[in-house]
Amino acid sequence: MKDEILQLSPRRLWHHFYQLNQVPRGSKKEEKVIAFMVDFGKSLGLETLVDATQNVLIRKPATHGMENRKAVVLQSHLDMVHQKNAITNFDFDTQGIEMYVDGDWVKAKGTTLGADNGLGVAAIMSVLEASDIPHPAIEALFTIDEETGMTGAKGLQANFLQGDILLNLDTENDSEIDVGCAGGIDVSATKSYIEVDVNPNSTALNIVVNGLNGGHSGMDIHKGLGNANKILNRLFFETLPFNYSIVEINGGSLRNAIPRESFATIVVQNDNKAAFIEQFNKTSKYIKEELATMESGLKIELYETQLPSKAMERNAQELLIKSIYAAHNGVYRMSADMEDLVETSNNIARVIVKDGKTQIHCLTRSAVESSKTDLANALKSAFELGGFNVIFTGSYPGWKPNMQSSILKTMTEVYKNMFQSNADVVACHAGLECGILGANYPTMEMISFGPTINGAHSPDEKASISSTQKFWKFFLEVLKNIPEK
Repeated sequence: MKDEILQLSPRRLWHHFYQLNQVPRGSKKEEKVIAFMVDFGKSLGLETLVDATQNVLIRKPATHGMENRKAVVLQSHLDMVHQKNAITNFDFDTQGIEMYVDGDWVKAKGTTLGADNGLGVAAIMSVLEASDIPHPAIEALFTIDEETGMTGAKGLQANFLQGDILLNLDTENDSEIDVGCAGGIDVSATKSYIEVDVNPNSTALNIVVNGLNGGHSGMDIHKGLGNANKILNRLFFETLPFNYSIVEINGGSLRNAIPRESFATIVVQNDNKAAFIEQFNKTSKYIKEELATMESGLKIELYETQLPSKAMERNAQELLIKSIYAAHNGVYRMSADMEDLVETSNNIARVIVKDGKTQIHCLTRSAVESSKTDLANALKSAFELGGFNVIFTGSYPGWKPNMQSSILKTMTEVYKNMFQSNADVVACHAGLECGILGANYPTMEMISFGPTINGAHSPDEKASISSTQKFWKFFLEVLKNIPEK
């Protein structure tokens, strides 16, 4: 598997991607990859710095003849989303990603691939290492913790960078030049509940909702994909008339991943068991039919398990179910200014019910700050009506497009000359770091672009080999054509 990856073109880039993927680099666990990147910079004899937030900066002077060009910041994030299939035996803290080639795609065995944002990191490493690539003065900025809070970008100080232009290599369609993105905010609802004794004349049942596609909670939110937490809650809602009690719920994983799986344990009194199962199966059938086009792999299973001693009190259970049912999930508003762009959305990412405590975690995104606040307040209202305590955390701004920037003009011209077609100049619904970085560097021109990656934030993540080749050639040509100072 290693050899087939290392034989791919451009070899320099895939070599660095392979080496990077051998280093554990989950969000908030970046110690090893930070050390890896510092060692890399120092091994090249380049100025290598680590700021107070643990972002890594490597500076490389301009090549001969490029000294009069604007200095460029090349930026990607070091962390990756750790997701795996339930049947995959893999330890992200100790193992390297197991990659393989499937036609035009590089994939991972049952886990996320780390192409988001590893291919961007590898491309920057390739430029830093090379002696045959013309480029202006470069500052290579490798931020941390992009996926779970953008901590690195938020902690970057105003005087750390000296560049005039920032190229963020973190978008996932090779025909797009991104000039704007959504901001976001975490909405978290918590509540304690009373546990009551389980009637011994009951049966315990495990509920499993899995087999969904999952995906990026920004880039994929418009696709009509199933959310395992909402599906499980709908099953609860439709069976409310029957005498059952929730014991435990463990749904979803990361706030920026559409939930693929949700698990629950309930107890149902034996005299209601048959009617409960009948309604459960009927609702399961409806849900599968509704989602058949997008979620053909959806599985909803019900099987008996050992009877527990405690379960959630019924009134608290009803408030929980109705609160989640009322909470918006998916697209909230489409942009009126850019065609087919999601303006505002929410992902009900995580639901945990256990040992007398409930947690519900959402990520709300919007390109418009007031709309972000509106949806966050709508969620807050739904949860507070159910008696939950709601807090907002991790708010970060969007990135407003600058359609007059010199680097945008350069890149659109280069793209057209290279590929005989116009690039798609877009804004995206993902949470790129450009908006946060721009707060401290308001005069810096910014663009985001990258190779085609599908299924980011899920074990179906895959990177196109031909697209990576196209991106690499475009990237080098852009560096060669950076405007003069």
